[in-house]
Amino acid sequence: MGKMNLIDLFKQNQKIKEWTEHLSAPTRQLVMGFSSSSKALAIAAAYKQQKGKIVIVTSTQNEAEKLATDLISLIGEEEVYQFFADDVAAAEFIFASQDRTNSRVESLNFLLDKEKSGILMTSIVGIRILLPSPQNYQAAQFKLKVGEEYNLDNIIKQLSNIGYQKVAQVYNPGEFSKRGDILDIYEINQPYPYRLEFFGDEIDGIRTFDPDDQRSLSNLDSFILIPSDDIILTDSDFDQACYNLEKALITANDSLQPYLKEVLSVTKDHYRHQDVRKFLSFFYQKEWTLLNYLPEQTPLFFDDFQRIIDRNSRFDLDIANLLTEDLQNSKAVSSLSYFANNYKDLRYYQPVTFFSNFHKGLGNLKFDYLYNFTQYPMQEFFNQFPLLIDEIRRYQKSEMTVLLQTDSQQSQGRLQKALQGYNFNLPISQVDNLLKKQAQLTIGNLSNGFYFADEKLVLITEREIFHRKVKHKRRRSYSSYISNAERLKDYNELEKGDYVVHNVHGIGRFLGIETIEVSGVHRDYLTIQYQNADRISIPIEQIELLSKYVASDGKEPKINKLNDGRFQRVKQKVSKQVEDIADDLLKLYAERSQLKGFAFSPDDKNQEEFDNDFAYVETEDQLRSIKEVKKDMEKDQPMDRLLVGDVGFGKTEVAMRAAFKAVNDDKQVAVLVPTTVLAQQHYNTFKERFENFPVNIAMMSRFKTKAEQFETLTKLSKRQVDIIIGTHRLLSKDVTFKDLGLLVIDEEQRFGVKHKETLKELKTKVDVLTLTATPIPRTLHMSMLGIRDLSVIETPPSNRYPVQTYVMETNASVIREAIMREIDRGGQIFYIYNRVDTIDKKVAELRELIPEANIGFVHGKMSEIQLENTLLDFISGEYDLLVTTTIIETGIDISNVNTLFIENADYMGLSTLYQLRGRVGRSNRIAYAYLMYHPDKILTEVSEKRLEAIKGFTELGSGFKIAMRDLSIRGAGNILGSSQSGFIDSVGFEMYSQLLEEAIAAKQGQRKTRSKGNAEINLQIDAYLPTDYISDERQKIEIYKRIREIESKADYQALQDELIDRFGDYPDQVAYLIEIGLLKAYLDDAFVESLDRKQNSVVVCFEKISLKFYLTQDYFEALSKTNLKARISENKGKIEIVFDVRAKKEYEILEELIKFGKILKKLKDKKK
Repeated sequence: MGKMNLIDLFKQNQKIKEWTEHLSAPTRQLVMGFSSSSKALAIAAAYKQQKGKIVIVTSTQNEAEKLATDLISLIGEEEVYQFFADDVAAAEFIFASQDRTNSRVESLNFLLDKEKSGILMTSIVGIRILLPSPQNYQAAQFKLKVGEEYNLDNIIKQLSNIGYQKVAQVYNPGEFSKRGDILDIYEINQPYPYRLEFFGDEIDGIRTFDPDDQRSLSNLDSFILIPSDDIILTDSDFDQACYNLEKALITANDSLQPYLKEVLSVTKDHYRHQDVRKFLSFFYQKEWTLLNYLPEQTPLFFDDFQRIIDRNSRFDLDIANLLTEDLQNSKAVSSLSYFANNYKDLRYYQPVTFFSNFHKGLGNLKFDYLYNFTQYPMQEFFNQFPLLIDEIRRYQKSEMTVLLQTDSQQSQGRLQKALQGYNFNLPISQVDNLLKKQAQLTIGNLSNGFYFADEKLVLITEREIFHRKVKHKRRRSYSSYISNAERLKDYNELEKGDYVVHNVHGIGRFLGIETIEVSGVHRDYLTIQYQNADRISIPIEQIELLSKYVASDGKEPKINKLNDGRFQRVKQKVSKQVEDIADDLLKLYAERSQLKGFAFSPDDKNQEEFDNDFAYVETEDQLRSIKEVKKDMEKDQPMDRLLVGDVGFGKTEVAMRAAFKAVNDDKQVAVLVPTTVLAQQHYNTFKERFENFPVNIAMMSRFKTKAEQFETLTKLSKRQVDIIIGTHRLLSKDVTFKDLGLLVIDEEQRFGVKHKETLKELKTKVDVLTLTATPIPRTLHMSMLGIRDLSVIETPPSNRYPVQTYVMETNASVIREAIMREIDRGGQIFYIYNRVDTIDKKVAELRELIPEANIGFVHGKMSEIQLENTLLDFISGEYDLLVTTTIIETGIDISNVNTLFIENADYMGLSTLYQLRGRVGRSNRIAYAYLMYHPDKILTEVSEKRLEAIKGFTELGSGFKIAMRDLSIRGAGNILGSSQSGFIDSVGFEMYSQLLEEAIAAKQGQRKTRSKGNAEINLQIDAYLPTDYISDERQKIEIYKRIREIESKADYQALQDELIDRFGDYPDQVAYLIEIGLLKAYLDDAFVESLDRKQNSVVVCFEKISLKFYLTQDYFEALSKTNLKARISENKGKIEIVFDVRAKKEYEILEELIKFGKILKKLKDKKK
């Protein structure tokens, strides 16, 4: 017999054996009686039996997800593929996140790869999506190998054809860029992008690189490039489309003509029009679909055929409506097919298996084989252990194989203990070694239990025992994780047209880089425009005089006039203002660092037990943050830590462990939340998490009667309550703690100024942990200025899907379909509508559109009681759909809401949009977010940027990036209260932060003793970055900044390597440029004021301060090491050295000067 797992138990069944034997013969079979998890098991058994490819078609995307989840838990995610298609026809044609494309490309590659075996899931809509011909798709994959010759221009053209986008610098999957002989390509399912170096037409090297710093990682010999899109257009496809469009133009009416002409002109240039998906039937010669990609004799499984037929006819109607609507709007031609019409091919496809619950309704389909199985879903036990044990005993009497499935060892141990409490002992079996005819505990992730009578097999999951959802370990995700605060520095990259602040001249507009040539020597300058079109050009070496202008509200700044002195006056005003703030801040900071708080003791057994009781796998970020928080608590200064983590990324778990640590040391914990509803939810979460531990948890909120509140307060002062959770009610005078040790603040940005003051006082005494999902720029900057400690959680927990995000014009049919889909799968919907005065009208509209749904609504002008009651009704499932203003962004956590609509999304701030989107997708099913704007409305630039940003941030974990992006779009908010924003706007956020930082340093008595000078170097050597070496301005500025940052020979060599790595071999001008960079580092160190070349001599002038560091003989010693004649003199108390450079070549002069600088540095270092 050997060892058996669950699939083996199924495989033994005689009927299943017969069914699988006929699988790849051209037959039609009907399998009846299985549902959900048992169906997945039957499919897995068939798959294991015949290893190859199986394709499953379901009625909807939801069904495909459910089945895929069960299959993944049985055969592993490596062998389950999903071809994603939305159930709503219109969704195929609006902007969608990258995940959709990835799933499709992965599926097609899998079908065409002869080596791979696996199961592909798709819905009936997926089977109808138009695809390129398999030949063209196959041809679009090509191998790139070191040493082979290719035509670079052809490769670039090919890249565009197969869906890659050309950019200046590669950051995201699906992009490519070319710089000289270097081609970077980021394939969509690779962790790192590839860099190809060409020598002529031959590939000289291939290596992977890190998109964050653009540096190479490791070398490869070759790779196969796969398409990054499920649309692939060849030249002949474009020609075909032009022919069809021209034909359509002949009969087109006046209102349609302009649109078709626009599509035609784009197509003639072989570019894709943004509506290209709707026109695919004009491009492709035939209606190719997934069916054309299946290898011969691939078995097709229909999951519940009656529902598929029903879905299919509803979908036909959906397509017809969409086309009619487009025709009315003059955006379509009646001869277009939006989807393939391949129902006939499906019906006659063989080999095929139909799953169905009963024979009727399958009409006139003839079957070669019929199999009937007896299987029942498992009843629910709702925590009634005696009932469960009776059932198991009954099964044992009939010698059945009974499996009690839990999803982890912790929960297994707990279940075993619970059963032992009733004197009922069950053995534990390994997954691959189950005992037949016995009852046992085992680990698994199937979503439902069942009783399979034919094989006497019973599966009971935690879902049936405790009525809780089964947790799934989740699949790989493509998004690359960013390093913490490093990313913050990027948002101030300059682009043409940005406003900038110059240290002396003030606010102007950046016009770009220009190269100016003076007597044969090129230099790059930054050009800035001021009032009256006055311009100044500053040498790019002085780039640190500029900062990007960021204001508090995206306001356009007033441009200064050159030399009228106004900016200097403004700057002084701000400096004064900043000094006061620096005083306050430092007082706070000093008090905190002087204070002695309570040092908690290190983790003990109890803490370990509590930590291990967590039902999920912690992410690395979570573990790191937990460690940081505990370390702070164990110090004797009060903790003040900001924990930034995306919505639903497990910040609460970190807080609960900290709370346990405090309670474990006999201290009390207060958890402060912004709203009553949140208090209720946190209370439930805490109760559940602490249920196995002796900790008293109470809640203070309006839901409690006066008497209850009084009782809680009394208990609190006597330490009969360990953890109290509440709204700002906790800050009232009558709340006294016996011994408060930890304060946890959730979403601090929600508390008003008054409350913040109270909090400030509390903070000086106890440890404080603040949680937030979107760090408001102000707090972000404080933590960057090092006044608070920052922990960041950026990795999504393993069972969260990204949210499938669509950006579209408001469209009633999409809204209706998506709402119906969510109700069908038992979920709920948020509809965000931000106008209080017309919200009733909106609700009435929606009620008319979807009469089937129960619709509730809330807005900020309701009384708090009404509002919270409606919310609680919604949470308990009385409404399907909640129309609400943005008040829900405050963090209501309802894992049953998985579809979100936002009307007029272009009016909202990014962090709001982001917070809102985080309200969905909190469970292990896919969630949908539809960001809508009004049709035919021209978006303002800011809102367009916002929607673009959200599109770019469809991965999880981007709250941090959003805050950064919002900082630069909306500007930087007040660092320290509203009074400040005027001051910030007058000099820009960057300079303001700089002034603040300087003021703080000065007050701390760190008046910077200057450690180096700032030498002005003029060698009249041609040294700059030519455009044909680096053409992209942003990268040019970045490299100039890097040259400024050279401090040692090692930096210089690293930069050399990086330039060759990223841009190829560099010309002499660049070599000189970085050498001068190194020279400047040495000269700055020696306090050189200037270095000037005059005909045959080079004059080096030192600042007076240099005399503190060097004696006259030091200069002589340094000179003696060079091969240049020189003389030393003194000029107005400054040392001057004149080198004789007659008949010396440029590189020799540089070499000698660098030697000279190097010795001076050595001498200075010695004296330290």
